[in-house]
Amino acid sequence: MPEQHAATPSAPTREKILLVRLGEITLKGMNRHKFEQQVIRNMKHRLKDLGHFSILQSHSRIWLEPDPATSPEGFSDDDQVDQVINRIKDVFGVVSISPVWRFSGGIEAIETTAVDYVGQLLSDGRKRTFKVESRRGLKSFPFQSPEISERIGGLLFERFSSQLTVQVKNPDFILYVEVREKNYLYSSIIKAHRGLPVGTSGHGLLLLSGGIDSPVAGYLMASRGMMLDAMYFHAYPFTSDQAREKVVELARLIARYAGRIRLHVVNFTEIQITLRDFCPPEMMTIVMRRMMMRIADRFAGQNQLKALITGESLGQVASQTLEALVTTDQISTRPVFRPLIGLDKDDTVSIARRIGTFETSILPYEDCCTVFVAKHPKTHPSLADALEAEKDLDIEALVTQGLAAIETEIITPRYDDCPQDGAL
Repeated sequence: MPEQHAATPSAPTREKILLVRLGEITLKGMNRHKFEQQVIRNMKHRLKDLGHFSILQSHSRIWLEPDPATSPEGFSDDDQVDQVINRIKDVFGVVSISPVWRFSGGIEAIETTAVDYVGQLLSDGRKRTFKVESRRGLKSFPFQSPEISERIGGLLFERFSSQLTVQVKNPDFILYVEVREKNYLYSSIIKAHRGLPVGTSGHGLLLLSGGIDSPVAGYLMASRGMMLDAMYFHAYPFTSDQAREKVVELARLIARYAGRIRLHVVNFTEIQITLRDFCPPEMMTIVMRRMMMRIADRFAGQNQLKALITGESLGQVASQTLEALVTTDQISTRPVFRPLIGLDKDDTVSIARRIGTFETSILPYEDCCTVFVAKHPKTHPSLADALEAEKDLDIEALVTQGLAAIETEIITPRYDDCPQDGAL
């Protein structure tokens, strides 16, 4: 059993709040406030169905708490804290989050609160190593940072001597004490996804398939602040309705990080049959990807989408050799971003597992890129090869046909399947 300590009648009033840390945003110059405002807007949007919250920004930090008018003591329970953290940690621009006890008073209030806090932490009876790190932001406070750490650490070791051992390097937990206009005490730091807030880097169109790569590419571009639309090429009955639903689910998983996504499904069946009938088999994959790029590029231009995004990685498959990529890029009038271009497949899989898309991506429902694939595709095609393969096609008619057969679905985030992170 954990050691007991005498209750302190004058225990300070404490509010449970969240400390949200910003990272790359703090390196911005004169327009830094625009990034800070955007990340706060994104946080508010994520939390709007959970109630009203006060979100205040100071330097590189954001303080988040329930509306003091309705919840003067801050968060009511740990479940509510976990629910909010679960939403905020997926907001790009956030580096980490800590559940914090905030209170007023001098060194005695800090001592009392530290004993109560660590007493709760040790309530499971386990032995732990620890250290105390302090930061004095209020220069009128009569104790300097090292003195605060020494005093609080000594008190905790005295009160919980059978469970606590001081360890400077790699302790089981660090008790952080910050003295500002009020005092702040915490030990848990929950990592988030960093990056830039979505909405600060324009709007792009992700060519989304049912594979592992393209969802990761969308996640990475969203992490650089880009809003996403997505386009999927569906070739029923060569690809099944399950394949389409798989892509819808992948879009929903990406939306956890990127926010709302408009998913545009192109009916590609007749176009793909035409390509099969009029193109040499060894050029089928390249010609098909050029046709997809044409439709996506035209659609992007009609909808003010500034870039195309694909999940290609250099040399990964026959259609992703340097020559094949150059031949495909000749089609687009806007930048084609390939955030996976230099990644090993294992690196991509690692990211897919971390963001929760991997298990859906490996479901055995094929997309249209696997239909009519030649046994021996041309791996180093030139632009001349592509033009020769396309000479019998009415390109403009096929693009118009593709643009006329698009269904759009609004994909919104779903949070009930997000991984849960505990908080102290």
